[in-house]
Amino acid sequence: MAARGTPATEALRRERIAHRLHEYEATTAGRNRTDRPTYGLEAAAALGVDPARMFKTLVATVDGRLALAIVPVAGELDLKRLADALGGRRAAMADPAEAERATGYVVGGISPIGGRRKLPTALDDSALGFESIYVSGGRRGLQLELAPGDLARATDAIVAAIARG
Repeated sequence: MAARGTPATEALRRERIAHRLHEYEATTAGRNRTDRPTYGLEAAAALGVDPARMFKTLVATVDGRLALAIVPVAGELDLKRLADALGGRRAAMADPAEAERATGYVVGGISPIGGRRKLPTALDDSALGFESIYVSGGRRGLQLELAPGDLARATDAIVAAIARG
């Protein structure tokens, strides 16, 4: 597979942020028996990466405004912690169609970088325990590997404990 540029990869190049691209064959399933998305776990398995280093980008609403949460694929987002981290009172998961419109990416390929709109972002603090982590490169089958500090800088993320599990 030849790497195609995405808004995420272009944004990293523009900002001169060091990163590596990792491509894999994405499946079309993307869900487990409980109908929960598994795109990130599939990416971790395909690339042979510890799921604790593979992060998913979730779109939520905090007090009615869209926001991004970046958490390990092996864990879950704690909505109360997300609201607290972003200075809000209440958080909920965003509608998938609304998430796609706001970011310009498809579900399962939403990158925290280079989205259509700049959204408030929170990165789970577990990311800081690794030299590098993986996030979506802006399409299914493409992961970006970069330093967590660089990701936080590129997204203006608040780093906080927002995951559980």
